[in-house]
Amino acid sequence: MIELWVPELRQLPPGRQATVWHCEPGYLGLDTYDVLRQRVVSHHFRFGEGTEARLFRTPHRYVWPAELDLMAQLAGFELESRHADWAGGEFTAESRSHVSVYRLP
Repeated sequence: MIELWVPELRQLPPGRQATVWHCEPGYLGLDTYDVLRQRVVSHHFRFGEGTEARLFRTPHRYVWPAELDLMAQLAGFELESRHADWAGGEFTAESRSHVSVYRLP
């Protein structure tokens, strides 16, 4: 069982490298993409009183669901089910994450 997010590349206009994925008072989250290498860095900005700000970055290498299926197949597993979330929602082209269950045949 694997839970992963789906990159929001459709939100990324040509020529732009970043998308804002969360914005609220005191917090800004944005992702910068390297589409060629399938890498993304999530930037977490937290703002305090006055000019105080903290930045935390997390690098990731994203994997498409079809790519994950191929890796599982090469390791001898089969896809048993895929849902959009832990509640069992339908996985669609609009899903922002997926929970995939693999099994040995």
